[in-house]
Amino acid sequence: MRVAVISESFLPTVSGVTTSVCKVLEHLAAHGHDALVIAPAGAPAEYAGFPVHTVPAVAYRQFPVGVPSPQVQRLLAGFRPDVLHAASPFLLGAQGIAAANRLGIPSVAVFQTDVAGYARRNHLGRASRLAWRLVKWVHDGADLTLVPSTASMRDVQRAGLARLDFWARGVDLDGFHPNRRDDPAAALLRGRLSPAGETVIGYVGRIAPEKQVERMRALRGMRGFSLAIVGDGPSLPAVQRELSGMPVTWLGRLSGSALRDAYAGFDMFLHTGTEETFGQTIQEAHAAGLPVVAPRAGGPVDLVDHGRDGFLFRPDDDADLRHFSSQLVDDGALRRRMGEAGRRAVLGRSWERVCTDLLGHYDRVIDHRLALRAVASVPLRLQR
Repeated sequence: MRVAVISESFLPTVSGVTTSVCKVLEHLAAHGHDALVIAPAGAPAEYAGFPVHTVPAVAYRQFPVGVPSPQVQRLLAGFRPDVLHAASPFLLGAQGIAAANRLGIPSVAVFQTDVAGYARRNHLGRASRLAWRLVKWVHDGADLTLVPSTASMRDVQRAGLARLDFWARGVDLDGFHPNRRDDPAAALLRGRLSPAGETVIGYVGRIAPEKQVERMRALRGMRGFSLAIVGDGPSLPAVQRELSGMPVTWLGRLSGSALRDAYAGFDMFLHTGTEETFGQTIQEAHAAGLPVVAPRAGGPVDLVDHGRDGFLFRPDDDADLRHFSSQLVDDGALRRRMGEAGRRAVLGRSWERVCTDLLGHYDRVIDHRLALRAVASVPLRLQR
């Protein structure tokens, strides 16, 4: 199979979109498929052995945003893929989907942006409706839109999108593992995060307005814990001010083995944002054997079984966030029990399995297009 991947986010930018695109490319390479990547400027020249073509981009909140370019249609026409994969399509992805349609190439669009949440946070009333119309226009051009959670499915159905299905995200079950806690590097970090035996509450992700990391101030005054925050982003200075005086270790952006060691150094995981379409770091925390505290909103609703592998707090209630966090800080047996349940919950979500499901979606849209062409090629008198 020949797959063209057009992504609004790619390396060196670290995001959920980037992670899923990289895993898809690795899967395609491992199973003998061919691929081409189109991404904003700044990306590496290749990934997983596949060429990466870049288009001009403008900077927005530390992210490069690809802008439409005539190069997109030329690349698709030259590569002649069997299917186009549009990752979180916006300007660049919309152009890719339109070009694919002109060339008769079926397309799969992956929805990963909480437009409704962004609009609520920025009080955008009328602009919210315009944003959803734009989303609908982009995704209506695709043969199939894949959404990651039940909350996202409700949002896109409410906006009038059709031709929908679910596609979750995988997790590295070997890299994120409870046994990693015994590795020397993880143990060394653990000593730094918990010098007096404190319960370590961890966070991993961008530090940006939609992540609401500043809500961790609700823990101020609690005893027996320390915070470990992995990530950076435009809100870092503001969040550091909000959490000043609290027991926080700022670990910065981490990847690879350093990121896996960080999870191994945590005792529990706290996710604060209410606008996640999925929540990849929650899966990573569960894979590492950690209980999770997260809002009862968006993707976390599908990922956290309240009372079994973590707690879901009321989205706008900081006292609720503090209450459940305090329960886990004070009860080591509860943390261990929930952490084990979280690990069991993600055992069926390897990237191998999830990407195999994605190839099934590719096959479906390819077969549908072929069927439509076959019908169109039948003379009108025979169709009657």
